[in-house]
Amino acid sequence: MSRPPRRVDLIAIRGVVLSLALGEALFFVGIDWASTEHAVCVMDEAGKIVAEFTIKHSADGIAQLVRRLAKYGGPEEVPIAIERPNGRLVDLLLEAGHAVVPVSPNAIKTWREGEVLSGAKSDAGDAAVIAEYLRLRQHRLQVVTPCSSQTKAVRTVVRTRDDLVGMRVTAVNQLAALLEAHWPGAKTLFADLESPISLEFLTRYPTAASAARLGEGRMAAFCAKHSYSGRRSPAELLARLRAAPAGTLDQTLTPALRDAVLALVTVLKSVNAALKDLDKSVAARLSEHPDSDIFTSLPRSGRVNAAQILAEWGDCRAAYAGPDSVAALAGMCPVTRASGRHRAVGFRWACNKRFRRALTSFADNSRRSSPWAAKIYADARAGGKDHAHAIRILARAWIRVIWRCWLDGTPYDPAKHGAAAALNAPQRCLRLTQGVCKSCLRVILFLQVKRSVLACRSWGRVWCLRSPASVLLRGIPGPCSGGPRSIHRSVPSAPRRPGCAGSGSGTAARPRRAGSPP
Repeated sequence: MSRPPRRVDLIAIRGVVLSLALGEALFFVGIDWASTEHAVCVMDEAGKIVAEFTIKHSADGIAQLVRRLAKYGGPEEVPIAIERPNGRLVDLLLEAGHAVVPVSPNAIKTWREGEVLSGAKSDAGDAAVIAEYLRLRQHRLQVVTPCSSQTKAVRTVVRTRDDLVGMRVTAVNQLAALLEAHWPGAKTLFADLESPISLEFLTRYPTAASAARLGEGRMAAFCAKHSYSGRRSPAELLARLRAAPAGTLDQTLTPALRDAVLALVTVLKSVNAALKDLDKSVAARLSEHPDSDIFTSLPRSGRVNAAQILAEWGDCRAAYAGPDSVAALAGMCPVTRASGRHRAVGFRWACNKRFRRALTSFADNSRRSSPWAAKIYADARAGGKDHAHAIRILARAWIRVIWRCWLDGTPYDPAKHGAAAALNAPQRCLRLTQGVCKSCLRVILFLQVKRSVLACRSWGRVWCLRSPASVLLRGIPGPCSGGPRSIHRSVPSAPRRPGCAGSGSGTAARPRRAGSPP
């Protein structure tokens, strides 16, 4: 995986070939986006404003924009800057052949503060600032890279599912806080408050007053009706419910509490049902994507996590200059801030948060099935990194591996992954070989390991003929004395001074039998 990354500078959208690099432009267009009306400014190479107008956010308005821009040259000669990287306006401009450059709203705000000293602001003025920003910084800006229809489909269902998961977490926290304040026993009765059995229990018994006559028989009937598969018996569940602080029995408060609990339970049931449907849709959209085999082949990625990574990674090979660009987008690279003698390396906050969550979740799961991933994580923790930092280090290592698979269009195979294959390679059997010890020049028996490591049974030295590193291992019982010994692993460079080790004499020792005293 040492080959240089490939990058394609041309992409095709519905038969129209676009370049990712901004070429020679005759005019520069800035669009101040709004929900109902867009301000447009057209500027020439010298910075002179040649046209200013507004268009409606409608089919006729966007068609009018494309027609008016055609008067200034071909689409490839009129790039457009806008403060949005997606949307129907961006899609239609890309289909018309224009190079669309997304710009950061914060960058435009800072640029406007430097250009407009009075602080005046208007939609037309913002469009002019965006056009000026594009004209002067075109060499540092990148054209938006559109995704295929399959990627957009996966991204739509995956992001909607993530939003629903966030809604479920919010609703569960609200329900837990409500029960903690008025009926703590119902909160801890089952393992998960959002589980179907817990929601059914709160539907049947939303308040402590409704469960006042709940006995072991009714609890057993309830568990049987809803197919409870937990390890707790009805008696244990009832004891757990009664062991908690007593719930509110106020007759005025109980009806209001019942309505609030049932409302949150209804929301959670609806969200859970929607998530089940979206999980099926995610699996279906993922199976239709041409790159699905690459991401589903990763260890313990799963369908949902693989779809999350694919949705944010995309399928445009020309979108990234290399794996480091992907790592920066996902927030896996640190940020260095240096000024004078001060230098600090910190966490990268500006990134794609969805991409970071997807990659860190995958990296955390992969170390439980991949020895290579487990070793990288263990080495990072041994180096003093905390769990989150070690996971980011592992995720960045995985990005390099996925990058190569993504470029080649081949699924991940641990056998072809050099570092992983080396860890998974079985150890060869030890065998005894007769030879001469390089330390004491004695004829002894050697233990041969992997055809390159020789272990002297007499003096307990291991000479490695490959690695130049020297490692000292202690506490390993020796084959001759039966007690603990030290094993030195190194490469014999220059011939050692003749003589028995530890004797201090400069004369060569006479070869003796293995195991004989010095």
